[in-house]
Amino acid sequence: MPVASPYAAQLAEIPVARREVEVLGGRTAYWVYGPEDAETTILVVHGFRGEHHGLEPVVAFLGGFRIVMPDLPGFGQTPPLPDRRHDIDAYADWLEAFAAAVARPGEDGAQVVLGHSFGSIVASSAVARGLRTPRLILVNPIGAPALQGPRGILTRLAILYYWAGARLPRRLGTWLLRTRIVVRVMSLAMVKTRDPALRAFVHDQHDRYFSSFADRDVLHDAFVTSVSHDVGEYASRLAVPTLLVAADRDDITSIEVERVLASRIPDATLVEIADVGHLIHYERPAEAAAAIRDWLA
Repeated sequence: MPVASPYAAQLAEIPVARREVEVLGGRTAYWVYGPEDAETTILVVHGFRGEHHGLEPVVAFLGGFRIVMPDLPGFGQTPPLPDRRHDIDAYADWLEAFAAAVARPGEDGAQVVLGHSFGSIVASSAVARGLRTPRLILVNPIGAPALQGPRGILTRLAILYYWAGARLPRRLGTWLLRTRIVVRVMSLAMVKTRDPALRAFVHDQHDRYFSSFADRDVLHDAFVTSVSHDVGEYASRLAVPTLLVAADRDDITSIEVERVLASRIPDATLVEIADVGHLIHYERPAEAAAAIRDWLA
C-alpha cells in the first residue's frame, strides 16, 4: 500500500497537467505544475533511475512558478529515443530539443534549467554545449567522477551489478535490475533521516518508481553515462549564473568537492544544507525550494 506523502497538502494546492510532445522522433511525457501565466518557468531534469515524481516534494514548495518536468527518455512514461544510444550527447540533444518544444511564445531561451543528481550532468552538458537559459540550478550535483566519491567501493559494486544485469540472459538480467531487494539496499544507502515516517515515504517512492525504466539496455546506457561524466568537466563552460544546492552528508559527492566545483564555475552560488545526503529532494525539499526562491529573487 502506498505511503502518504508528507508534502501532499502543499502539492495539492498547485495545479498540474500531463502533456506529451514529440522530441527527436520520439514521444516525451511531461507535467506542467503551477500557473500557465507565471513569470518564470523552471525546466526540471530528474536523476538516474527516477522519474518526475521524485522532485514533486520540491515543486510542492515552489508555488507561483511554472514548473515543466519531463520523464527522461527511457524512464517513467517516456519511451527510449529511437535509433540512439542513450549517452550524454543523446540526453543533451534531447534536453535542448525538449526545451525548444515546450517553450511558450517568446520564451525560448528564457526557461531556468534545474537538474538533480544525474540530471545535473545532463543539464550542465546541455548548457555547456549551448542550451540557452538565463540561470542554471543544480541540486545534489555530481561534482566529480563517481569512483572518487566518499563511497567509491559502492560505485564499483554498482558497476558490477549493472554489468551483470546487462550480460545475464534478458529475463534474469531484467529481474536482477528490478528486484525490490536491491532497490531497498540502494534506498537504505542514501537515506539519512531518522524520522520513521519520512524514511517509509522515501523507501516507498523508490519501490514505486525506481524500476520504471523501459528496458535493461537503456538503463545500462544511462548508468554508464552517469559514472562516465560529471558536472566538473563542464564547469568552466557554464557561462550563466549557477546555483548549487549541496548536502553536507552526500555519499556520492562530498561537500568538499562541491565547494571546489563551485569555485570552478564562473558565476556560482553554493548553498549547503546540513544533516542530509543525496536525497535533498525527499528529506529537505522546503529548504531546497527556499534556496531556489531566494536566489531567483
